[in-house]
Amino acid sequence: MVNTKYSDPNYNPAERPGLNDSDNIPPDCSGQNFFLIDHQFQSLLPLYTSKDEYQHFRSHLERLGKVAGGRLNDLAMQADKNIPVLHPRDRFGRDIDWIEYHPAYKEMEQIAWNDFKMAAMSHRPGALGWHQVVSPPIKYAFQYLFSQAEFGILCPLSVSETSAYHFEWAKDAKLKKLFWEGLTSLDFSQRLTGTQFMTEKAAGSDVGNGTLTAVPDGDNWKLYGEKWFCSHADADVALLLARPDGAPTGTKGLGLFAMPRHLEDGSRNSYRIVRLKDKLGTKSMASGEIIFEGAKAYAVGDVSQGIKQMLGQVNLSRLSHGVRAAGMMRRCLNEALSAARFRQQFGEPLINKPLMRSQLLDIIIPTEQALSAVMYTSHCMQEAANGDTRSEKLLRLATPLLKMMACRDNVPVATASMETRGGLGYIEEWVNPRLVRDAQIGLLWEGTTNINALDVITRAIKKENCGEALREDMNLILDDASSCPGQLKSLLKNKIGRAIEFATIVAENPDSESECRRAASGLYNAKTATLLASEGAKIGAEGGDARRLILSRLVVDTRLTPRDPLAVNESSFQTEASKLLIDEAPVSLDRALEVISL
Repeated sequence: MVNTKYSDPNYNPAERPGLNDSDNIPPDCSGQNFFLIDHQFQSLLPLYTSKDEYQHFRSHLERLGKVAGGRLNDLAMQADKNIPVLHPRDRFGRDIDWIEYHPAYKEMEQIAWNDFKMAAMSHRPGALGWHQVVSPPIKYAFQYLFSQAEFGILCPLSVSETSAYHFEWAKDAKLKKLFWEGLTSLDFSQRLTGTQFMTEKAAGSDVGNGTLTAVPDGDNWKLYGEKWFCSHADADVALLLARPDGAPTGTKGLGLFAMPRHLEDGSRNSYRIVRLKDKLGTKSMASGEIIFEGAKAYAVGDVSQGIKQMLGQVNLSRLSHGVRAAGMMRRCLNEALSAARFRQQFGEPLINKPLMRSQLLDIIIPTEQALSAVMYTSHCMQEAANGDTRSEKLLRLATPLLKMMACRDNVPVATASMETRGGLGYIEEWVNPRLVRDAQIGLLWEGTTNINALDVITRAIKKENCGEALREDMNLILDDASSCPGQLKSLLKNKIGRAIEFATIVAENPDSESECRRAASGLYNAKTATLLASEGAKIGAEGGDARRLILSRLVVDTRLTPRDPLAVNESSFQTEASKLLIDEAPVSLDRALEVISL
């Protein structure tokens, strides 16, 4: 036997080299307040909300930031590891299926629905002590913070909140009493949850291929058939598209129906959850396959206008997806910065390395673009609700742009953040694997990248002429940004004009469908570059952090300007910009103007 100090019974194991190296592991962001560490978010909210509303909700957002970085973050990790379980029968052997959730999931429901009233706040006055219904920017501010800890449960939250709108739009007193009252209840014990079922085996993006049949049954309907991908499978009420018996094929033959889980006498409705999906991500939330065996349902509005009605909720869901992607990117950025600032590589902090700075910029730019797009789109929703017709067009265009690009950007951002942490970023004890897995779903739910690009170009641009509304609004925004230099304003107006011109050319040429994604990307990048410039100029003029001006030019240089792949591209501007953007110190307006002139 070889005699070593490790075999000496008197040797203290704590003295073994390497056993105290745990202090070298970079920390993550758990335990931090996700609102207080997000200085850009804090600086933007006053630009897009009223002073009174912001002052009222700031303390609540700070409270959610603390919960998101603490208890909610811990619960999300637990729920991801303890997925829902489908029980096809009850204990008496009856075919009454039910889904068992881990206590962590149930506690997250309490936080979302009860502690912060997130499903009710846009429908009823009184949520969190506010005397009105909250504005869209505030509503989505809560979702943005929440998503930095937990993505999965925001699907049930979002579809519950958006389902309630159908019972307002339908103006049906019976349906409002049956469903709206519970979906929007401020009393957690009285709340109902909602969902939407659209996908069938032969009807994914092509919804018109749906075969679920609705048969008249007195004043109501019975449903027969199957839905193939049903997220939040056990919601109290599901909104779904079905084809009334004898209705024509295609989307024109689809009607919108509300199907309760339990009937008015308390008995279980006639449908079965036959399986739960084994998903890549969003594991905390149950998605399943459902067979309808004469389930009772109520027509919502005119059954000949089902697809038009459902698209109203789809657009709301798309906006929510964009918000969630923006929140997840912020978490990815914070995780990457935490790791890069702590890790020592070859004698100095990793964050000082030029390649790492370049990688961090690749995370920072789309993260800040998405935040600006979220705030702008939610502001358009608020103005449209107030009756502004131009804002209706802006919202129509901004929503699929946000959904398409933020969800698309979220995937490489999550991957880059994982890579920054290194091998530990691949270990499920850390948040990075979940961020990578959950990021993928944004590419699929509520339309793929291609579907949203087609919606932007062939509908919003071509059919509804939303491009001119965008041009007018972006020019007004730039004209109002008095501290933004004239040269940058001219450049951005040129980029907006060219992006709209290109999108219009693609929209009008049936042979250019393959260019729809590039055209939509150009619109998003030109729009967000403009928003960043305006925001940075306004915040800087008030003595705040003007770094968004620098970000505006970076978007122009990296996403709107051709680059030679075989030439050195980094300029003195980009070198200086990376130093300022990665550093935590605020950037003054004068310094930002100096840098963007390089």
